[in-house]
Amino acid sequence: MRRHRTTPRPHWQETVEEQGVVYPLTRHPDGVLRPYWDESAYYSFPPAEVEALEQVVAELHAMCLEAAEHIVTAGRLAELGIVDGRLAALVAESWRRRDELPWLYGRFDLRYDGRGGPAKLLEYNADTPTSLVEAASAQWFWMEDRFGDRPGADQWNSLHERLVAAWRRQAPLLPPGAPVHFAHSAADEIGEDLMTVAYLRETAAQAGLDTRAVAMEEIGWDRLSQRFVDQRYGFVRACFKLYPWEWLATDRFGPHVLDTLDNGGGTGSTLWIEPAWKMLLSNKALLAVLWELFPGHPNLLPAHLDGPRDLASSGPGYVSKPLLGREGAGVRLHPAGAPPAAPRDEPCCYQELAPLPDFDGNRVVLGAWVVDGEPAGLGLRESAGPVTDGYARFVPHVILPSPDAGPSPEDRPAPGARPATSARPAPGVRPPTPSTRPDAA
Repeated sequence: MRRHRTTPRPHWQETVEEQGVVYPLTRHPDGVLRPYWDESAYYSFPPAEVEALEQVVAELHAMCLEAAEHIVTAGRLAELGIVDGRLAALVAESWRRRDELPWLYGRFDLRYDGRGGPAKLLEYNADTPTSLVEAASAQWFWMEDRFGDRPGADQWNSLHERLVAAWRRQAPLLPPGAPVHFAHSAADEIGEDLMTVAYLRETAAQAGLDTRAVAMEEIGWDRLSQRFVDQRYGFVRACFKLYPWEWLATDRFGPHVLDTLDNGGGTGSTLWIEPAWKMLLSNKALLAVLWELFPGHPNLLPAHLDGPRDLASSGPGYVSKPLLGREGAGVRLHPAGAPPAAPRDEPCCYQELAPLPDFDGNRVVLGAWVVDGEPAGLGLRESAGPVTDGYARFVPHVILPSPDAGPSPEDRPAPGARPATSARPAPGVRPPTPSTRPDAA
């Protein structure tokens, strides 16, 4: 794994916007716009290194499923903050019927420096992961432009093909004769959630599914039929939502979600994708359960739920993470030797501190994607600080037989073999912090 500096392509901003990354810039606290999509650098990997990372991701995913089984069978959902008995029962039922429910994708965030040590799991974003459009589409076109004429050049990126195949394989699990709605929140002001959902909708359409677009805030409740309806009063029978389950289950219309949840038994009226059992994997408590079940595993970091334990007095220190959070929100670092931290007033996971590798002041985290249970691709984000947050940059990668090889000196037009998203809203700017929770339905 090597980091290289390079010259961005001419008109790179317009190029990536046309490919669906309509949020290529981030406004920083000083008011300056800086690239979110950053092709002034790239990372190269030799093939053997990527093959090894794929094996790690496959093993981690299998371990996470084993941990989910343990959480359900041992009745430990309250440790994840799922204390409502009815919701806990529905999540458990969703897990037991997981073979009857369509589910799509997730993203592991890994600490890895390519210097011989094992990759370490930082967290698993298994419910509403983003950075998909840039990972699946824009960086593929970048690789074709810069390395398309380089023998042996490739990319860890089968995301598009695997997403289409996943929809096609799981189509029999969808309600027959009903379209699949694709929902994002209208509170997304920059287009990231919109374009993620638009891209996933396109992969479903390529798999032959009938699809509809809707904002979460446009989904209504029909009192007469006791069903959710879209903006045209059509029943929402199946819906992919880029909207966290902890919001969906607890907002104003949460009781209707639970009343009408189709958990694979055919008795409900709305089948949500991702399914409710993804709450078991998208919670930071999973990290502590994994360490309990697989202590000392080379790809795990020590983690606990009842406090930092010995992490506070030995080793590099620890990180406290809220059980639910996005883009680094609420993450606090407690390096070794720092003054004792005050107790937190929210449930947290306490994980051993694993500082991100530093490449000339750029701290990188690997986002390894899983689609339909299989490793599917890689996206890298860099940050100037120790936490990967809303100011992080997306940096593309390439697989090269010789990791020291530089980019192709000539830019080439992006080929048409790999489709980009079809929708193109006005270019957006990434906000400095995640948007506040909207009121859906």
